[in-house]
Amino acid sequence: MGTPLPISVLDFSPMRDGETASDSLRRTVELARQADSLGYRRFWFTEHHNVPRLTNAAPAVVLAHIASVTRLIRVGSGGVMLPNHSPLVIAEQFGTLAGLHPGRIDLGIGRATGGPGADSEIFQMLRKPPDARGRFKRDLDELLALLGERRADDAPYVPARGLDVPVWLLGSSTSSAALAGKLGLPFSYASHIAPEDLQVALRAYRTNFRASRTLERDYAMVSAFIIAAETDAQAQDLLASIRPILLQWFRKTSVPRPPDNVTTPAAAATAEQDLPYAIVGSPETVRSGIEAVVRKTQADELIVITLIRDPVAASRSYEIVANVCGNITREPATSATG
Repeated sequence: MGTPLPISVLDFSPMRDGETASDSLRRTVELARQADSLGYRRFWFTEHHNVPRLTNAAPAVVLAHIASVTRLIRVGSGGVMLPNHSPLVIAEQFGTLAGLHPGRIDLGIGRATGGPGADSEIFQMLRKPPDARGRFKRDLDELLALLGERRADDAPYVPARGLDVPVWLLGSSTSSAALAGKLGLPFSYASHIAPEDLQVALRAYRTNFRASRTLERDYAMVSAFIIAAETDAQAQDLLASIRPILLQWFRKTSVPRPPDNVTTPAAAATAEQDLPYAIVGSPETVRSGIEAVVRKTQADELIVITLIRDPVAASRSYEIVANVCGNITREPATSATG
C-alpha cells in the first residue's frame, strides 16, 4: 500500500527589498517552523558565498538554531559545498549537530563553490587551493570514512562516528548522479539548475546504483519550484515578479525584468515553456503538476522551492502543497534516509 509522497523544503534565505540579514534569517526560522507543523519531511538550507541578498553562508550555524526550535522535521544542508571545507570540519560540525539532535540531521554534499564568477575567486577568499574541486572524490571518500562506524584505531576522533548522519550527494549533472549510485548514497537532483538533464541524470543514478550500508535500493529526491494559490490567475500573478530570477536559473542567461504583477495568457504560456519544471497554479493544477513530475521521474521525494515575495502568500503556498501531497501516494522505499 502506498504512503503519502514525502515532501521537503529547500530554503535560500534571500533578503527582500528593504530587509536586513536578520529579517531574512528570521523568516527562514518561521518557514522551518511552519514546515515542521505541516508535516514536511526535511528542511534543507543552501550554502552560498559572496552572493548579494543571500544570507545562507553558514548552514551549520543556522541549522543548529532551526533544529532547536522545531520538533520533528529533519534539518540539513542542501548542501554543504565540499570544495570549500575540509572533510574533518564538516564531520565535526554535523556530528555535533547529530549529537544535539539525534535522528534529525541530514548532510547534503555538493561539488560546486556556491559563489558567483570563477571558482578561483571564492577559493581565494576561503583560502582554499585552486585544485579544490578536483579533489572532490578523494575528499568525499575521506568524509564518508570520518562519518562511518567507529573503529578500534579511530583517528582522528570526530563526534559523528557511530551516529546517524545520512549523507546525500547533490547534483545537476550525470557525473554526480553516477557517483551517488556507485557509492550507494541517496541522490538529490537540482532540476531548478539544469532541468534538461534531469531524466538522463536519474537514469545514470539508477543504472549505477549499488546497494550499500546506507541504502538497499536507490532513493532519488527532485527539486520542484512550486507556486500554489487559490486560483491559477493568483498563482500566475505571484510568479510575475520573480519570473526573471527563475529564467536566469533555468536558462543561465540574464533577461529583462517585466513590470511587477503583469501577467497575460501569452506570458503564462511562455513561463510554462521556459520553466519546464515549475508548477504554478491552483490546488488542482498543482496536484496534477506534481503527479506529472513524479510519474515522469519516479522520484521518491520532492524538495520544494518557493521564492514568493509576499510572506503571507508564500505561507499559504506551502500549506496548499502540503495538503495536496497528503493525497499523492508513493510506494515506500527501504532506506536509511529518515
